[in-house]
Amino acid sequence: MESILSFCIAVCIAPLLAAVIQKVKAYFAGKQGPPLLINYYTMLKLFRKGSVYSTSTSFVFKMGPVVGFSTSLMMLLFFPMAGIDPVFSFHGDVIILFYLMGLGRFFTILAALDTASPFEGMGAAREAFFSTLAEATVFAILILFYRLTGSMSFAEFFSGSHAISLLSEHGALLLLIVVGLFIVLLTENSRVPVDDPATHLELTMIHEVMILDHSGPDLALIELGAYFKLLFYSAFVARLLYPFQVGNVFLNGLIFYVIVGLIYVTIGTVESITARYKMNLVPKFILTSFALVFFVTILTMEFL
Repeated sequence: MESILSFCIAVCIAPLLAAVIQKVKAYFAGKQGPPLLINYYTMLKLFRKGSVYSTSTSFVFKMGPVVGFSTSLMMLLFFPMAGIDPVFSFHGDVIILFYLMGLGRFFTILAALDTASPFEGMGAAREAFFSTLAEATVFAILILFYRLTGSMSFAEFFSGSHAISLLSEHGALLLLIVVGLFIVLLTENSRVPVDDPATHLELTMIHEVMILDHSGPDLALIELGAYFKLLFYSAFVARLLYPFQVGNVFLNGLIFYVIVGLIYVTIGTVESITARYKMNLVPKFILTSFALVFFVTILTMEFL
C-alpha cells in the first residue's frame, strides 16, 4: 500500500515540481511568473481539446505520444521514491527500464519523421545523436553501481549492506557521479544549455520541434511524459544525495521531496544564468559526464 501511495504522489506532484523551474526563471527575470498550478490548468485544457492529424501522417504519429508517456510512467513504477519500495522490482530492471525509455524516444522520433517535415526531421536527428552520447554515461553509471552493490535493481542500489551512500568509503567520489548524472538530466530532458524548452526558433530547437504537429490530448501525454521523466532523473540524483532513512515514513517523504524541489530550483537557476550552447559544443558538454563517471570508475578500483 505504501508503494502504491508513493507512486500516486509522484504522479500527482510531477507537474507541480516542473512549475518550480518556471517560477525560478521568472524570479531571475524580475517577473512574477505563472502560478504553481499552471501545468495542471494546461493539462486540463489540452485534454478538453481535440487532436488534429495531417493527411500525410499514419498510425505511427498517433503511437508516439502514447508510447512515450507509457515508458516514462513505468520508470516511476520501478523507482524507490523517498526510500519506499517501488511498486515493481526485479534483478536487472535498470537495464530493461532504460531501454524502455529509449523505446519511448524511438517512437517520438518516428512520430516526428512521420510528418515528413524537414524541421522535425532535423530535431529528430539531433535528439538521436545527443541521447546516444548520454546513454554512454547512463550505462557507465549502472556498471559502476553494479560493481559497488552487486545488483542491477533500483531498489537494491539504495538498500542492503552494500547500499550506495555518501558516507561509504567511496562516498566522496559519488559527488562526481551526481554532477555527471545532472548533466545527463539536462540532456535527456532537453534543458539549457543543451536545449531551450522555451525557444520558438525552429533552427535551434531539438525536442520541441519534434512535437510541433501534436495537439490536444496527444500533446498533453507528451507533456506529462516529460514531467515524469524529469522527476525520475531528479529523484535519482536526490537518492544519491540523501540515501539515509529516518523512522517516520512521512518525514522521509518530506525530506526527499524537499531535496527534489531543490534540484528543480537548481535546474531553473542553471537555465537562468547559462546561455544555450552552440550545437558543436553540446557533444563536448555531454561527454564531460562520461569522463567524470569513467574517472570515478578508475578510482573505485582501488577500494574494491
